Amino acid sequence: MRVVADFHLHSRDSRATSSQLNLDLLARWARYKGIGLLGTGDCTHPLWMQELKQKLKVTPGGLYEYQGVQFVLTSEVNHLFVSGGKTRRIHNLLLLPSIEAAEALNKKLGRYGDLASDGRPLLRLAARDLVKMALEVSREILVIPAHCWTPHFSIFGANCGFDTVEECFGDQAKEIFCLETGLSSDPGMNWRLSRLDRYTLISNSDSHSANRIGREANVFDCEPSYREIVDVLKTHDPKRFLYTIEFFPEEGKYHYDGHRLCKARVSPEESQKQNNRCPVCGKKVTVGVMHRVQELADRPAGFQAPQGTPFKHLVPLDQIIAECRGVGVQSKAVEQEYLDLVQRVGTELEILLDLSEEQLRRNLPPRLAEGILRVRGGQVEILPGYDGEYGEVRIFKGEEAQPAAEKQMTLFGSFP
Repeated sequence: MRVVADFHLHSRDSRATSSQLNLDLLARWARYKGIGLLGTGDCTHPLWMQELKQKLKVTPGGLYEYQGVQFVLTSEVNHLFVSGGKTRRIHNLLLLPSIEAAEALNKKLGRYGDLASDGRPLLRLAARDLVKMALEVSREILVIPAHCWTPHFSIFGANCGFDTVEECFGDQAKEIFCLETGLSSDPGMNWRLSRLDRYTLISNSDSHSANRIGREANVFDCEPSYREIVDVLKTHDPKRFLYTIEFFPEEGKYHYDGHRLCKARVSPEESQKQNNRCPVCGKKVTVGVMHRVQELADRPAGFQAPQGTPFKHLVPLDQIIAECRGVGVQSKAVEQEYLDLVQRVGTELEILLDLSEEQLRRNLPPRLAEGILRVRGGQVEILPGYDGEYGEVRIFKGEEAQPAAEKQMTLFGSFP
């Protein structure tokens, strides 16, 4: 059976998230999106763990269930340690088989940082030591380098990362089976490094709000059980791991080099010519994901890994609606139309991925149907993101740009 899974997200107990971000809200948006398996996020935090223990019910497959949505225990942790004479700050994602295993690991992690300070706690603990500690608790725990190319806080990041998995994890590198590609890269970019061929590449939303879950996700054809999911992640079996759902990587906040204060967006080629200096003020730019991939790559752009899991680029449905209407994505009109569609037509992922062209044109306003079809075909223009600024996606350009007052988007009576 098809299982759409988003393992990496956050709760109300993480910084920069809504105080309303609870299990009820996450389950509701998972149903809107069509996500069958959701990471809990933040299971290292004592308050969030308390809510998980109260509300989640274990399933026969070793997952947990709440309001029709299955959950798996997950958390992101922030490491601060010295390796190779450099201070390293990287993030790892944990997948855990049970609440009991999470509580046992939390007791150990509490010696290295204040778990109650943030849903993504800062640990003065080397990455290799986390792996060793986790596996002492349970051999079924997975440690996955999070958003592995982000300039800050990632295993390969330009600012304080490593060049290889082995440099980071040492003798525990053999226990790393997956890498999370992050919003600013996609599997195709990672395929340029032959050293990454043995790793399963996964994609998750890293969402801080409920309506952003599933913007990246993983699609499996397997039984929804913890052991089955972990086995798929360890083996990247193409019969069971069907594809990942991806941002267009240019839309990610760190795809290009740049300097946000000067509004300087710089391609890797331009940055190299300028010695990684901002063309406006001359200070160092934040070296982005594309630049870093090119530095480490031993294959050309466009290389197709023989065993690579397929992937599909999407633009979230509310962003497409907003562009069709000519309004901001946070507007009430966009929210109302989104909710109408997911209740009347199908889940967001069914609309974006599964409905035929005929079904789209029959059930959606013409411009919205056309926008979805263009995204499926990769017919978009993107001004790349840089230095913490998201990229700008454009589906309709020039004379096609949406007039804000177009009437057809509100005429739902004309669609069955």
